[in-house]
Amino acid sequence: MGNGVRKGQVDIKGQDVDALFQGVQEQKKVLNSLMSGALAGAVAKTAVAPLDRTKIMFQVSSKRFSAKEAYRLIYRTYLNEGFWSLWRGNSATMVRVIPYAAIQFCAHEEYKQLLGSYYGFQGKALTPFPRFIAGSLAGTTAAMLTYPLDMVRARMAVTPKEMYSNIVHVFIRISREEGLKTLYRGFTPTILGVIPYAGLSFFTYETLKKLHADHSGKSQPSPPERLLFGACAGLIGQSASYPLDVVRRRMQTAGVMGHTYSSILLTMQEIIREEGLIRGLYKGLSMNWVKGPIAVGISFTTFDLTQILLRKLQHSTNVER
Repeated sequence: MGNGVRKGQVDIKGQDVDALFQGVQEQKKVLNSLMSGALAGAVAKTAVAPLDRTKIMFQVSSKRFSAKEAYRLIYRTYLNEGFWSLWRGNSATMVRVIPYAAIQFCAHEEYKQLLGSYYGFQGKALTPFPRFIAGSLAGTTAAMLTYPLDMVRARMAVTPKEMYSNIVHVFIRISREEGLKTLYRGFTPTILGVIPYAGLSFFTYETLKKLHADHSGKSQPSPPERLLFGACAGLIGQSASYPLDVVRRRMQTAGVMGHTYSSILLTMQEIIREEGLIRGLYKGLSMNWVKGPIAVGISFTTFDLTQILLRKLQHSTNVER
């Protein structure tokens, strides 16, 4: 009897230890994803910040976009405000991008796991539809949690230094002069744009990695291949969601650009009436075809390589113990 009780106690303790170990491993995995995502977002956005700022300035103005005009704008900004002014608003971008990218990549890993268990693909690559859904849900989750920071970043990118001195100043002035609701202006087109953008980006990247593994026999692509796959993902994702990105920027900056946009459809109608369908809703897209693939390629590659590095470091630490 006594032996039976002791054996039962040992089994329960063993289960408790297993459960605790699994919990610790899951926490490490989530922490790794958050750290890798944060670094990926920061590196990618800093690399393309001057192009990003120029794109926003064209999106919110009625000027006609061309590569020559974009170059002139960058050069004029450099002459008038100095080299580092090309990164104006990047501090606000980092405040938004670091949590956004951390949440998005971490959420993507978690949604992949959830959908994998739901569809019976645990430990295997998801089929196309769940692959798209995992990306869309990850992007939507990140956008919902960090949207006011995106609004602030857009304001800082299109206004002179004298208007807003820092991120906190933007929040205070918008809240006082335009109301707290303004911090969520453009939220609906953002979410509508994020669903195809994040869905197609993650779907394309994961699909290309799977095709590469199936045809090459290698389990992991090389860093240049990851960059290429990420660039393709960015090109497809951003092209699909670009008109909504223009609408979002117009609604976000309406308060400082002398416009009043009350809804997505009315904003689209006004842009098309004043500037035309292609020149208005796709303004700056050619710049995005340069900036987007570079940023997304760097982002996906940085995330994957950081994840691999962190796993190796943890494994070597565990072996030493």
